[in-house]
Amino acid sequence: MKFVIQRVNYADVKIDSEIVGSIRHGLLIFFGAGQQDTPDMLPKYVDKIIKMRIFQDENDKTNLSLEDVKGELLIVSQFTLYADCRKGNRPSFINAGAPDMANSLYEQFVALCRERVPKVETGRFGADMKVSLENDGPFTIVIDSEDF
Repeated sequence: MKFVIQRVNYADVKIDSEIVGSIRHGLLIFFGAGQQDTPDMLPKYVDKIIKMRIFQDENDKTNLSLEDVKGELLIVSQFTLYADCRKGNRPSFINAGAPDMANSLYEQFVALCRERVPKVETGRFGADMKVSLENDGPFTIVIDSEDF
């Protein structure tokens, strides 16, 4: 799995000019599933993301987690996180998970997040989406399951 996590002041996702997900202060997460990913991997990433201390405390130090600041989540599926650009000029997506499997992992990830975070919004798997955000910092973190 790959996650691109952005600390945001606000973010929304639109499909056909209609907002389908919107958050204020929290995290925008782009989620990609790879061929080798399995459901048993999900809980540790949910825990890691929710407990990650990337929000500022009263001393402007990044000591607070999403839980601490009562932040919100916007989770958007993005298979292009598995782009392989090593050969030629057209990225290959051969390492991305098959759509049915990737959608299942995405839905399970969202469900696990909803068990722990009061407000979790999403895009729509496989849809053509437009994402707007204000990155706070900017602060962006990449988590790749190959690194864990």
